[in-house]
Amino acid sequence: MANQKVIRKRIASVKSTQKITRAMKMVAGARLNRAQQRITAMRPYAMKTTAVLAEVTAAARARSSQSQATEDEGNPLLAQREVNSRLLLVITADRGLCGAFNTNINRRSHSVWRDAVRNGQTIKLCIIGRKGRDYFRRRSAPIQEVFQGVWDQLGLEQARRIGRSILEPFIRGDVDSIDLIYNEFKSAMTQRVVVERLFPLPPMAPSDARDPETEPVDAPEFQFEPSQQLVLERLVPMYIEISILRALYESMASELGARMTAMDSATKNASDIIDKLTLQYNRARQAAITKELMEIIGGAEALKG
Repeated sequence: MANQKVIRKRIASVKSTQKITRAMKMVAGARLNRAQQRITAMRPYAMKTTAVLAEVTAAARARSSQSQATEDEGNPLLAQREVNSRLLLVITADRGLCGAFNTNINRRSHSVWRDAVRNGQTIKLCIIGRKGRDYFRRRSAPIQEVFQGVWDQLGLEQARRIGRSILEPFIRGDVDSIDLIYNEFKSAMTQRVVVERLFPLPPMAPSDARDPETEPVDAPEFQFEPSQQLVLERLVPMYIEISILRALYESMASELGARMTAMDSATKNASDIIDKLTLQYNRARQAAITKELMEIIGGAEALKG
Protein backbone atom coordinates (compact mmCIF):
# COMPACT_ATOMS: atom_id res chain seq x y z
CA MET A 1 0.00 0.00 0.00
CA ALA A 2 1.33 3.41 -0.93
CA ASN A 3 2.66 5.69 1.79
CA GLN A 4 0.03 8.15 3.08
CA LYS A 5 2.42 11.08 2.95
CA VAL A 6 3.18 10.42 -0.72
CA ILE A 7 -0.53 10.22 -1.56
CA ARG A 8 -1.25 13.49 0.30
CA LYS A 9 1.49 15.23 -1.71
CA ARG A 10 0.04 13.90 -4.97
CA ILE A 11 -3.45 15.10 -4.03
CA ALA A 12 -2.11 18.59 -3.21
CA SER A 13 -0.19 18.66 -6.50
CA VAL A 14 -3.23 17.67 -8.57
CA LYS A 15 -5.40 20.25 -6.78
CA SER A 16 -2.85 22.94 -7.58
CA THR A 17 -2.86 21.91 -11.26
CA GLN A 18 -6.65 21.89 -11.26
CA LYS A 19 -6.73 25.51 -10.08
CA ILE A 20 -4.46 26.49 -12.98
CA THR A 21 -6.51 24.64 -15.61
CA ARG A 22 -9.76 26.11 -14.25
CA ALA A 23 -8.30 29.64 -14.38
CA MET A 24 -7.01 29.08 -17.95
CA LYS A 25 -10.45 27.85 -18.99
CA MET A 26 -12.11 30.99 -17.58
CA VAL A 27 -9.58 33.31 -19.27
CA ALA A 28 -9.96 31.54 -22.63
CA GLY A 29 -13.74 31.72 -22.33
CA ALA A 30 -13.70 35.46 -21.65
CA ARG A 31 -11.34 36.12 -24.59
CA LEU A 32 -13.37 33.82 -26.85
CA ASN A 33 -16.44 36.03 -26.51
CA ARG A 34 -14.50 39.02 -27.86
CA ALA A 35 -12.96 36.92 -30.62
CA GLN A 36 -16.40 35.71 -31.74
CA GLN A 37 -17.64 39.29 -31.95
CA ARG A 38 -14.68 40.24 -34.16
CA ILE A 39 -15.35 37.31 -36.49
CA THR A 40 -19.04 38.14 -36.73
CA ALA A 41 -18.16 41.69 -37.75
CA MET A 42 -15.35 40.66 -40.13
CA ARG A 43 -16.91 37.81 -42.12
CA PRO A 44 -19.48 39.83 -44.14
CA TYR A 45 -16.89 42.49 -45.02
CA ALA A 46 -14.33 39.88 -46.10
CA MET A 47 -16.89 38.03 -48.22
CA LYS A 48 -18.06 41.24 -49.90
CA THR A 49 -14.48 42.30 -50.60
CA THR A 50 -13.84 38.95 -52.27
CA ALA A 51 -17.01 39.27 -54.36
CA VAL A 52 -16.17 42.81 -55.49
CA LEU A 53 -12.62 41.85 -56.47
CA ALA A 54 -13.88 38.79 -58.33
CA GLU A 55 -16.23 40.95 -60.40
CA VAL A 56 -13.62 43.63 -61.04
CA THR A 57 -10.95 41.11 -62.11
CA ALA A 58 -13.47 39.33 -64.34
CA ALA A 59 -14.32 42.64 -66.00
CA ALA A 60 -10.64 43.51 -66.34
CA ARG A 61 -9.84 40.18 -67.95
CA ALA A 62 -12.77 40.51 -70.34
CA ARG A 63 -11.72 44.03 -71.26
CA SER A 64 -8.11 42.94 -71.81
CA SER A 65 -9.11 40.04 -74.04
CA GLN A 66 -11.50 42.18 -76.08
CA SER A 67 -8.92 44.88 -76.63
CA GLN A 68 -6.16 42.29 -77.21
CA ALA A 69 -3.89 44.04 -74.73
CA THR A 70 -0.21 44.18 -75.47
CA GLU A 71 2.42 42.70 -73.21
CA ASP A 72 3.10 46.10 -71.65
CA GLU A 73 -0.58 46.53 -70.77
CA GLY A 74 -0.82 43.12 -69.10
CA ASN A 75 -1.33 43.22 -65.35
CA PRO A 76 0.68 40.72 -63.26
CA LEU A 77 -2.08 40.80 -60.64
CA LEU A 78 -4.45 39.19 -63.18
CA ALA A 79 -2.01 36.48 -64.22
CA GLN A 80 -3.47 32.97 -64.44
CA ARG A 81 -0.41 30.72 -64.72
CA GLU A 82 -0.04 26.99 -64.60
CA VAL A 83 0.58 26.15 -60.95
CA ASN A 84 4.14 24.82 -60.75
CA SER A 85 5.12 26.69 -57.61
CA ARG A 86 2.95 27.34 -54.56
CA LEU A 87 3.35 29.49 -51.49
CA LEU A 88 1.61 28.16 -48.37
CA LEU A 89 0.80 30.58 -45.54
CA VAL A 90 0.38 28.36 -42.46
CA ILE A 91 -1.24 29.90 -39.39
CA THR A 92 -0.50 28.24 -36.04
CA ALA A 93 -0.34 29.37 -32.40
CA ASP A 94 2.59 30.51 -30.30
CA ARG A 95 1.50 28.44 -27.30
CA GLY A 96 0.33 24.93 -26.59
CA LEU A 97 -2.22 23.58 -24.08
CA CYS A 98 -4.97 23.83 -26.68
CA GLY A 99 -5.66 20.20 -27.49
CA ALA A 100 -5.05 19.10 -31.08
CA PHE A 101 -5.27 22.63 -32.48
CA ASN A 102 -1.64 22.91 -33.56
CA THR A 103 -1.24 19.21 -34.33
CA ASN A 104 -4.13 19.23 -36.81
CA ILE A 105 -2.92 22.30 -38.70
CA ASN A 106 0.68 21.06 -38.84
CA ARG A 107 -0.28 17.61 -40.07
CA ARG A 108 -2.59 19.02 -42.75
CA SER A 109 0.06 21.48 -43.93
CA HIS A 110 2.65 18.70 -44.01
CA SER A 111 0.26 16.57 -46.07
CA VAL A 112 -0.36 19.41 -48.56
CA TRP A 113 3.38 19.97 -48.86
CA ARG A 114 4.14 16.30 -49.53
CA ASP A 115 1.27 15.89 -52.00
CA ALA A 116 2.41 18.96 -53.93
CA VAL A 117 5.99 17.66 -54.12
CA ARG A 118 4.75 14.31 -55.41
CA ASN A 119 2.83 16.20 -58.12
CA GLY A 120 6.01 17.95 -59.21
CA GLN A 121 5.20 21.33 -57.65
CA THR A 122 7.66 23.53 -55.79
CA ILE A 123 6.54 24.62 -52.32
CA LYS A 124 7.54 27.61 -50.22
CA LEU A 125 6.25 28.01 -46.68
CA CYS A 126 5.48 31.18 -44.75
CA ILE A 127 4.76 30.42 -41.11
CA ILE A 128 2.83 32.32 -38.46
CA GLY A 129 3.24 30.99 -34.91
CA ARG A 130 6.07 29.29 -33.03
CA LYS A 131 4.39 25.88 -33.08
CA GLY A 132 4.37 25.76 -36.87
CA ARG A 133 7.90 27.17 -37.07
CA ASP A 134 9.31 24.50 -34.75
CA TYR A 135 7.39 21.69 -36.46
CA PHE A 136 8.61 22.48 -39.98
CA ARG A 137 12.16 23.34 -38.94
CA ARG A 138 12.51 19.86 -37.45
CA ARG A 139 11.47 18.45 -40.86
CA SER A 140 13.80 20.67 -42.90
CA ALA A 141 10.86 22.23 -44.76
CA PRO A 142 11.43 24.97 -47.40
CA ILE A 143 10.54 27.88 -45.10
CA GLN A 144 10.69 31.23 -46.86
CA GLU A 145 9.72 33.44 -43.91
CA VAL A 146 8.55 33.20 -40.31
CA PHE A 147 6.39 36.09 -39.11
CA GLN A 148 7.24 36.98 -35.52
CA GLY A 149 5.04 38.75 -32.97
CA VAL A 150 1.80 38.48 -34.93
CA TRP A 151 -0.31 37.36 -31.97
CA ASP A 152 1.16 39.96 -29.62
CA GLN A 153 -0.32 42.88 -31.60
CA LEU A 154 -2.98 41.31 -33.78
CA GLY A 155 -4.58 43.81 -36.13
CA LEU A 156 -4.72 45.21 -39.65
CA GLU A 157 -1.09 46.36 -39.58
CA GLN A 158 0.08 42.81 -39.02
CA ALA A 159 -2.14 41.56 -41.85
CA ARG A 160 -0.78 44.33 -44.11
CA ARG A 161 2.81 43.37 -43.30
CA ILE A 162 2.13 39.72 -44.08
CA GLY A 163 0.15 40.56 -47.21
CA ARG A 164 2.96 42.65 -48.71
CA SER A 165 5.48 39.93 -48.04
CA ILE A 166 3.53 37.05 -49.64
CA LEU A 167 2.23 39.05 -52.63
CA GLU A 168 5.67 40.13 -53.84
CA PRO A 169 6.78 36.61 -54.93
CA PHE A 170 3.59 36.25 -56.98
CA ILE A 171 4.10 39.58 -58.74
CA ARG A 172 7.73 38.65 -59.51
CA GLY A 173 6.58 35.30 -60.88
CA ASP A 174 8.44 33.25 -58.25
CA VAL A 175 5.21 31.50 -57.24
CA ASP A 176 2.07 30.77 -59.23
CA SER A 177 -0.44 30.64 -56.38
CA ILE A 178 -0.83 31.57 -52.72
CA ASP A 179 -2.76 29.30 -50.35
CA LEU A 180 -3.96 29.86 -46.79
CA ILE A 181 -3.99 27.01 -44.27
CA TYR A 182 -5.70 27.80 -40.98
CA ASN A 183 -8.33 26.63 -38.49
CA GLU A 184 -11.80 27.97 -39.22
CA PHE A 185 -13.90 28.63 -36.14
CA LYS A 186 -17.20 26.77 -35.96
CA SER A 187 -17.84 26.60 -32.20
CA ALA A 188 -15.90 26.35 -28.97
CA MET A 189 -15.71 22.57 -29.47
CA THR A 190 -15.36 22.47 -33.26
CA GLN A 191 -12.63 23.87 -35.48
CA ARG A 192 -12.09 22.91 -39.12
CA VAL A 193 -8.74 22.99 -40.90
CA VAL A 194 -9.16 24.94 -44.16
CA VAL A 195 -6.89 24.97 -47.20
CA GLU A 196 -8.02 28.00 -49.17
CA ARG A 197 -6.72 29.52 -52.40
CA LEU A 198 -5.93 33.13 -51.57
CA PHE A 199 -4.54 34.31 -54.89
CA PRO A 200 -4.99 34.42 -57.81
CA LEU A 201 -8.77 34.40 -57.78
CA PRO A 202 -10.29 31.92 -60.23
CA PRO A 203 -12.32 33.30 -63.15
CA MET A 204 -15.68 34.40 -61.77
CA ALA A 205 -18.62 32.13 -62.63
CA PRO A 206 -22.13 33.56 -63.10
CA SER A 207 -23.84 33.92 -59.75
CA ASP A 208 -26.47 31.36 -58.90
CA ALA A 209 -28.56 34.21 -57.53
CA ARG A 210 -28.57 36.11 -60.84
CA ASP A 211 -31.73 35.76 -62.93
CA PRO A 212 -30.55 34.99 -66.51
CA GLU A 213 -33.82 36.34 -67.98
CA THR A 214 -33.49 39.78 -66.42
CA GLU A 215 -29.75 40.16 -65.80
CA PRO A 216 -26.88 39.50 -68.19
CA VAL A 217 -24.55 36.65 -67.34
CA ASP A 218 -21.52 38.46 -68.76
CA ALA A 219 -19.08 40.21 -66.48
CA PRO A 220 -20.37 43.58 -65.28
CA GLU A 221 -19.13 46.73 -66.97
CA PHE A 222 -16.65 48.88 -65.03
CA GLN A 223 -15.03 52.19 -65.85
CA PHE A 224 -11.54 52.28 -64.33
CA GLU A 225 -10.37 55.66 -63.07
CA PRO A 226 -7.63 56.73 -63.20
CA SER A 227 -6.62 53.36 -64.74
CA GLN A 228 -7.23 49.65 -64.44
CA GLN A 229 -3.65 49.10 -63.24
CA LEU A 230 -3.91 51.58 -60.37
CA VAL A 231 -7.34 50.34 -59.26
CA LEU A 232 -6.14 46.74 -59.09
CA GLU A 233 -2.90 47.75 -57.38
CA ARG A 234 -5.04 49.16 -54.55
CA LEU A 235 -7.87 46.64 -54.53
CA VAL A 236 -5.78 43.43 -54.62
CA PRO A 237 -3.64 44.27 -51.55
CA MET A 238 -6.82 45.29 -49.72
CA TYR A 239 -8.37 41.91 -50.50
CA ILE A 240 -5.18 40.10 -49.40
CA GLU A 241 -5.03 42.06 -46.14
CA ILE A 242 -8.70 41.53 -45.28
CA SER A 243 -8.53 37.81 -46.11
CA ILE A 244 -5.43 37.34 -43.96
CA LEU A 245 -6.93 39.34 -41.10
CA ARG A 246 -10.07 37.23 -41.23
CA ALA A 247 -7.98 34.03 -41.19
CA LEU A 248 -6.02 35.35 -38.20
CA TYR A 249 -9.24 36.15 -36.32
CA GLU A 250 -10.64 32.72 -37.19
CA SER A 251 -7.46 31.07 -35.99
CA MET A 252 -7.39 33.09 -32.77
CA ALA A 253 -11.00 32.17 -31.95
CA SER A 254 -10.31 28.52 -32.82
CA GLU A 255 -7.27 28.47 -30.55
CA LEU A 256 -9.22 29.97 -27.65
CA GLY A 257 -12.10 27.54 -28.19
CA ALA A 258 -9.71 24.60 -28.33
CA ARG A 259 -7.89 25.81 -25.20
CA MET A 260 -11.15 26.32 -23.29
CA THR A 261 -12.32 22.81 -24.23
CA ALA A 262 -8.94 21.27 -23.38
CA MET A 263 -8.73 23.02 -20.01
CA ASP A 264 -12.30 22.03 -19.17
CA SER A 265 -11.42 18.41 -19.92
CA ALA A 266 -8.20 18.70 -17.89
CA THR A 267 -10.13 20.15 -14.92
CA LYS A 268 -12.61 17.26 -15.01
CA ASN A 269 -9.79 14.73 -15.30
CA ALA A 270 -8.08 16.32 -12.30
CA SER A 271 -11.29 15.88 -10.28
CA ASP A 272 -11.38 12.19 -11.22
CA ILE A 273 -7.75 11.76 -10.22
CA ILE A 274 -8.35 13.53 -6.89
CA ASP A 275 -11.29 11.21 -6.16
CA LYS A 276 -9.20 8.11 -6.92
CA LEU A 277 -6.27 9.36 -4.84
CA THR A 278 -8.60 10.24 -1.95
CA LEU A 279 -10.06 6.72 -2.04
CA GLN A 280 -6.55 5.29 -2.15
CA TYR A 281 -5.51 7.47 0.77
CA ASN A 282 -8.50 6.40 2.89
CA ARG A 283 -7.75 2.76 2.21
CA ALA A 284 -4.12 3.25 3.19
CA ARG A 285 -5.17 5.01 6.39
CA GLN A 286 -7.66 2.27 7.25
CA ALA A 287 -5.00 -0.37 6.62
CA ALA A 288 -2.58 1.47 8.90
CA ILE A 289 -5.19 1.76 11.65
CA THR A 290 -6.08 -1.92 11.34
CA LYS A 291 -2.41 -2.86 11.52
CA GLU A 292 -1.92 -0.77 14.68
CA LEU A 293 -4.99 -2.35 16.31
CA MET A 294 -3.73 -5.82 15.50
CA GLU A 295 -0.36 -4.99 17.03
CA ILE A 296 -2.05 -3.66 20.20
CA ILE A 297 -4.27 -6.73 20.48
CA GLY A 298 -1.29 -9.01 19.86
CA GLY A 299 0.74 -7.27 22.56
CA ALA A 300 -2.13 -7.50 25.06
CA GLU A 301 -2.53 -11.23 24.38
CA ALA A 302 1.19 -11.75 24.85
CA LEU A 303 1.06 -10.02 28.26
CA LYS A 304 -1.81 -12.25 29.36
CA GLY A 305 0.19 -15.31 28.47
